[in-house]
Amino acid sequence: MSTETPAIEIRDLNAWYGESHILHGVNLTVPRGQVVTLLGRNGAGRTTTLRAIMGLTGARKGSVKVHGQESIGLPTHRIAHLGIGYCPEERGIFASLSAEENLHLPPRLPGGRGKAMSEAEIYAMFPNLAERKASQGTRLSGGEQQMLAVARILRTGADILLLDEISEGLAPVIVQALARMIRALKAQGFTIVMVEQNFRFAAPLADHFHVIEHGHVALSFPASELAAQQAALDELLSV
Repeated sequence: MSTETPAIEIRDLNAWYGESHILHGVNLTVPRGQVVTLLGRNGAGRTTTLRAIMGLTGARKGSVKVHGQESIGLPTHRIAHLGIGYCPEERGIFASLSAEENLHLPPRLPGGRGKAMSEAEIYAMFPNLAERKASQGTRLSGGEQQMLAVARILRTGADILLLDEISEGLAPVIVQALARMIRALKAQGFTIVMVEQNFRFAAPLADHFHVIEHGHVALSFPASELAAQQAALDELLSV
């Protein structure tokens, strides 16, 4: 059994938006260098789990350790400095800035964990962005905006990526490109946590699955048990 410190370790995480209690004691572990997928119905608490890891909800209680360091009392910018980057569903691309300006917007993390990608490496991974770097954010396709949102994190030096519904609404050829990107990043040692509605996209990529239901983890299993857990998974994800 590995004694390596997990990339993320969450224990009894509760989170609120105002008076609304959304997460009710979430427990999950994300080993370093793995791809972990959070599944669940809409409104189950998957996105809130990512936002709570980053300190973007209201009140939080419990424990969220990033690379072994407790982050529950830290502000968002300090959590980011632990080596973690969040790509929200809405992507957060600034329309008035060019693709290149968007790419350079977030600062590199001080004393990063040695994984900050150079501009040349980013453009080699995302050749579309190299071709469109002078284009305004509004003129990029949905797929190009998604690639830019991920590329922006890679440039900072973060080695943990939180990706929220990155395949949503994109053409199949772009979804395939994103799958290749995730495999390449995993091969380079990045840790990835995905919230994903597209199970066909997530299934071949993930090392581990956690199903969120009513703000807690209802089912958790490694990819090797996917076939054995399919019936329970179908029941939890059925509308």
